[in-house]
Amino acid sequence: MILCICYDCKIDYFCAVLIKKLIIVDIFDKIRKDRGPFGKYQKVGHGYFMFPKLEGEIAPHMKFRGKEVLTWSLNNYIGLANHPEVRKTDAEGAKKYGMAAPMGARIMSGQTVKHEELENNLAEFVGKENAFLLNYGYQGMISIIQTLCGRNDVIVYDSESHACIMDGIFLHKATGGKSFVFPHNDIARCEKMLEFATKRVQETGGGILVITEGVFGMAGDLGKLDEIVALKKKFSFRCLVDDAHGFGTMGKTGAGTGEHFGVQNEIDLYFSTFAKAMAGIGAFIAGKEDVIDYLMYNMRSQTFAKSLPMPMVIGALKRLELLRTDPTLREKLWKIVHRLQKGLRKNGFNLGDTESPVTPVFLKGNIPEGTNIVMDLRESYGIFCSIVAYPVVPKDVIMLRIIPTTAHTIEDVDYTIKCFKEVQAKLAAGKYQSDTVGSPLSQ
Repeated sequence: MILCICYDCKIDYFCAVLIKKLIIVDIFDKIRKDRGPFGKYQKVGHGYFMFPKLEGEIAPHMKFRGKEVLTWSLNNYIGLANHPEVRKTDAEGAKKYGMAAPMGARIMSGQTVKHEELENNLAEFVGKENAFLLNYGYQGMISIIQTLCGRNDVIVYDSESHACIMDGIFLHKATGGKSFVFPHNDIARCEKMLEFATKRVQETGGGILVITEGVFGMAGDLGKLDEIVALKKKFSFRCLVDDAHGFGTMGKTGAGTGEHFGVQNEIDLYFSTFAKAMAGIGAFIAGKEDVIDYLMYNMRSQTFAKSLPMPMVIGALKRLELLRTDPTLREKLWKIVHRLQKGLRKNGFNLGDTESPVTPVFLKGNIPEGTNIVMDLRESYGIFCSIVAYPVVPKDVIMLRIIPTTAHTIEDVDYTIKCFKEVQAKLAAGKYQSDTVGSPLSQ
């Protein structure tokens, strides 16, 4: 089987000669032999470590495989997922409009007053002239990069940028564009990459886009936004910040990591998703009016996609209203965050450099040990948290990722610290040693 990716659908003489000489592989045979870094664990991990099914209403206590668990894996930062006003608004929106309205892409027939109202409110909240709604964060970021950057432009980016940023950069490079990466939060190297980028665009006549994150979602540390925007004094570039985990959690009002550093005005494009603090679906990009207007009329992922359904838009308006008007939601979140992180650090746990609610717990061990720890936490202690392993972290590191929320209690925190101390002692005693990844589904 041949998967043709040529611009010309006809196979010319040169291609025909090559095909005769090459062994033709069935593209499905290829993927059956190589299941990928996660897929190779499918038989032992599906439904447990990967694609687990949490049941019940979104809350700190849910059910997993019939047992109640204390869950630390939901990005419901300020507890809006089951806030009574949010649930009421969601239900009323669905009852009034259904999930179909509005029909069509916004550029054709899917535009509404409510979509514009949400965009105006978001722009005002994050201190930008205009904002544009996106159907999804991942898809949106890829499309933003694709729309802004042509083959003559150069992207400079942090090495630990989210996968959506990386995929957007891959597309940029596939069309002939250039990019330079700097080691995570290494501003000296960022400056060096900007020197390279400047030389490049002086030859091509293009521009430079620097991309980083406000809060890095795995390790919880902050992008050095203040130091990056300070480089504008020396270099000519624009800055795009992905603040998915900072929006609603960081800054005096919750307007994000730029507000936290006092440099929101220096961020040229501010991006966030509704999937975290807003507990919804969708995303937005905010910036200067003329730039947002350009994206609105040129982003293929939005031009050729159905508009966000009305219940989601109306629900997002209510979520944003609560985020803006009820500071106790964020205050409760940080009370839980400080109690959890201080307690873990006091007991000798390595949390890295997190300065956000994202709480990574780094342990020494291999993947089999990590899976055994997760199984013990879930089966013996009733604690559900995510495991992060190689290639996201080094081979000898296990990362347990905890997401505290407004909905958690001090009792939840204290119980978790107690359990983690016991697990830490078991790990040190070699109780989790194994040569193979366990098979929880058979137990």
